[in-house]
Amino acid sequence: MVDLVFTVSIIASGIRLSTPVIFAALGETIVERSGVVNLGIEGMMLMGAFGGFIGTFFTGSIFVGLLFAISGPIMMAILMAFLSVNLRTNQLVAGLAIWLLGTGLTALLYRLIFGVATISPKINEISPIGLPILSQIPVIGSILFSYDPIVYLAFLLVPLVHIFLFKTNLGLKIRTVGENPRQADASGVNVYRIRYLALIIGGALAGLGGSCFTLVSTGSFLENITAGQGWIALAMVIFGRWKPFYAVIGALIFGMVDSFQIGLQSIGTAIPTQFLLMLPYILPIIIMAGTYKRSYAPAALAVPYRRGER
Repeated sequence: MVDLVFTVSIIASGIRLSTPVIFAALGETIVERSGVVNLGIEGMMLMGAFGGFIGTFFTGSIFVGLLFAISGPIMMAILMAFLSVNLRTNQLVAGLAIWLLGTGLTALLYRLIFGVATISPKINEISPIGLPILSQIPVIGSILFSYDPIVYLAFLLVPLVHIFLFKTNLGLKIRTVGENPRQADASGVNVYRIRYLALIIGGALAGLGGSCFTLVSTGSFLENITAGQGWIALAMVIFGRWKPFYAVIGALIFGMVDSFQIGLQSIGTAIPTQFLLMLPYILPIIIMAGTYKRSYAPAALAVPYRRGER
């Protein structure tokens, strides 16, 4: 019985912990399908966490907090688009600049607003909502139907993003721009506009992922609260071969490993804590090393496009 309770708690916690990565990975899948690599996703998630906290703290409204959570990352995505699409700056350099901007700006704004306090300001987190009847099912109910709305939204977006990318005209344009922007341009598709749109969508989803840390998990903001999960999302996109369902599988694996190491710490183990904390981050390295050569990246990924050039 104890083993069952422990297992159920590990799985349920793993699903919650994977949610920020799911949002970010779905957004990055759309971005990279358009031919842009957004290394600034970690900074956008931090801005989403900060915006969600600030919006909720000063208004008391979770809805306003969510609006703030996506607004900041969208502005950063527009900046990333301007740098990589209009100025044709090296996308990797531009992404790193966005990451550093998000990291430094959130820390600066937080200290300007709240100063250096021994006790961090708090907000009320989003409460879990058990689905009627389904949440009462033994074991399965706790694993699948007892989460907060943000978790449900993340998993609802998985098939929606798949349909958007592979079953809609706009999704076809995004994929065409990522594979052959010159052909897309010749067909009347505005390459610049499509890449801007993809980055804005990716920024909004990264912001939602970041908001999970403040609006769901902790109820407070800390510097670097995302703990590198934007980089994890980038690895999951490669693991998923630029397909939403596979990327989410990678995110769930990450969440389960993270949940497992937390569970081991809670029950006590002879394994050093530092090694346990390292476990979830070893996984993306293994994934990157083992899957990148076999992956199928968009042909124009990270390649700037200038109209009229051959």
